[in-house]
Amino acid sequence: MAVLCASGVLAQDAEPPRLKLARISSPIRIDGDLTDPGWQEATVVETFYEIMPGDNVTPPVRTTARIGYDDRFFYASFWCEEPDVRKIRAPYVDRDGITDQQDYVGILLDVENQHRAAIDFWIGPQGIQADSVFNEGSFNEDFGPDYFWNSAGRIDASSWSVEVAIPLSSLRYPDKDPQDWALMLYRVYPREFNRQFFNVRVPRGTSCFLCQSATLTGITGLPRGAHLVVAPYAAGESTKTYPGAAGYSGDGLVTKGKVGLDAKWLPNANTIVDATINPDFSQIESDVAQIGVNERFALFYPEKRPFFLEHVELFQTPIQAVYTRTITSPLWGGRVTGRSGQTSYTLLATEDRGGGTVVIPGPVFSDLAPQDFQSFVGIARLRQDLGRSFGGLLATGRAIEGGGYNAVGGADFQWRPNDADVVTGQYLYSFTRNPDRPELSPVWLGQRLSGFGWTASWNHSTRHWDWFLEYDDFAPGFRTDEGFVPEAGYRQETWSAGYRMFPAGFFSRLRLLTGGNDATDRDGSLISRRAFPGLNFSGKGGLSGEIDYNFEALRIGDRTLRYDRLVWTLGLSPSRRLPAVGFAGNLGDQPDVVNVRVGHGGRLLVTALVRPTDHLGLDVRAERRWLDESVTGRSGRLFTADVARVKATYVFDARMLVRIIGQYVETRRDPSLWVQPVPRREGSFAGSALFSYKVNWQTVLFIGYGDDRTLQETGELTRADRQFFLKVSYAFQR
Repeated sequence: MAVLCASGVLAQDAEPPRLKLARISSPIRIDGDLTDPGWQEATVVETFYEIMPGDNVTPPVRTTARIGYDDRFFYASFWCEEPDVRKIRAPYVDRDGITDQQDYVGILLDVENQHRAAIDFWIGPQGIQADSVFNEGSFNEDFGPDYFWNSAGRIDASSWSVEVAIPLSSLRYPDKDPQDWALMLYRVYPREFNRQFFNVRVPRGTSCFLCQSATLTGITGLPRGAHLVVAPYAAGESTKTYPGAAGYSGDGLVTKGKVGLDAKWLPNANTIVDATINPDFSQIESDVAQIGVNERFALFYPEKRPFFLEHVELFQTPIQAVYTRTITSPLWGGRVTGRSGQTSYTLLATEDRGGGTVVIPGPVFSDLAPQDFQSFVGIARLRQDLGRSFGGLLATGRAIEGGGYNAVGGADFQWRPNDADVVTGQYLYSFTRNPDRPELSPVWLGQRLSGFGWTASWNHSTRHWDWFLEYDDFAPGFRTDEGFVPEAGYRQETWSAGYRMFPAGFFSRLRLLTGGNDATDRDGSLISRRAFPGLNFSGKGGLSGEIDYNFEALRIGDRTLRYDRLVWTLGLSPSRRLPAVGFAGNLGDQPDVVNVRVGHGGRLLVTALVRPTDHLGLDVRAERRWLDESVTGRSGRLFTADVARVKATYVFDARMLVRIIGQYVETRRDPSLWVQPVPRREGSFAGSALFSYKVNWQTVLFIGYGDDRTLQETGELTRADRQFFLKVSYAFQR
């Protein structure tokens, strides 16, 4: 995302601009044509600054934006000069498929004008949409939330243009009159450099990005009426499981259908009510596979399900105490989100039918157990704004059918004393009774646990210098069943420091850095340690990357493993037909966490996006991890793990696409080098095909097919199951 790269441009004395937002009375039709009479009444924004790689300098091409509103919509248009339209990177992509390797414009809109979070609307030259929520506190962009809005684009002989109409009901503005909103308009221009132009100056090294926003004034007479969206759906699935696969019984064929309903009601400007009955939380695209062999802790996968994503920034706290993917199969759900003055809150309740797994944390390893039980879940969050700072309260709870519970509560804060420093912290305490289910996990014996977890950090950033300090302390009995905290029973210090330079020439930014962490258990014994020097850089051809050399140590049982390795990430954007190439990995000594030894090996990840045409995209991902060891006088390859994934997407227009995915996962081992029995070979193949038609993000038609196969030790891929599925959903709005 463009704004994430903008951490950094020379501090300016000028205050961010104040713009009076024009009220438009003449018609505007969203078709990419900027000659509508309404645009003549709009507020004009012609001054833009190149904030990357330039330092708030005049951009090489002109951009003109116009903004306004009426009783129903917030409007924006962009006219973008382009000397050579053949160089425009404007492929047809799925919704939320825009990347920084493409031409696009954006609108960062904070209707609360609190500089905590903003909705980010992206629009490509073809009118393709992407939207997300940018969280100032975590400097993170979440593409899970979706909004209703209209856009259109047009490419001409020497320019391109877009028009946007965002329903006021999508903006969740406060209940006051007049309104003042915070706004950033920007343009991404990927050529020899990935250039970024903003309508405001952005000081390099500032600790608050959204604080640089322009202020929109004079917004009056906004509607106060209720808004309702009801989206019923119907879905059907036919699954055939084959002999030998898990879950096979009878002839293995199961055909089922279900219906459900999602509803969103805004009774007033300050309150949002979400409800769902028998929601369809199936994912239309599978998660990208991650290599789990030789890992100490559970792997994290992002949330993609709409019900949990209203004001998602409220759930994002220093300790990840809310991770809604722990709610695996809700029967129903309800949620209220609102704001009163400077106080924001959300309350969520649901009944989870179970499935999936539960993370059991530990100081050196985490474990997983089947979530084979029903439970009731509740989450409550309150945040009080205090100028540029805030304080908050969080409580979560899960009551397990048949006995067992987990309850977590505590407070957090963020303090911004100036433009250079941010101090954050959180303290939580948990009370847990494990279920009495030893058949699911040997540690689930009905016992009671309790404990605290807390973290505090200080981030300092100026034009050239930056540093970061953090301290974490988690008691052995701390649990958060609604969160993602795979480690408990440890203390850890983390630090980093860097010096930034902005040369002219091939490199546009260089950062010399160092950092590390030191983790110990409760009696002070080492768990892990890491220290590294490194270099971070960006430059021509969309170049970005970092190279570190790590000095590491890890204690398992009574043994301490010490190892050094080179770690790197590298990204390039060579051309419009090859817009993205990435390399990541490490090479050197590696810890063998199962057999408690040190070997030599590495990890290599290669990604690429190839666009043979503007309608077809080929997304390729290949990863390999390997480890060589010497044991009792012989050397050999302990394991080789591979993931290969190809996604081919043909996008007909902004609404319709066809997508095919093939994903292969394989791990090969030498059992003679392991201290415990392991299979010589295991893996799987998953293939899928999807037809998608989207009028908007909730009015959709999906038709798909999936085929899963299991790799045998002989090398044969035997069929595990295949699925056909259909889903239809329609959003009614009032």
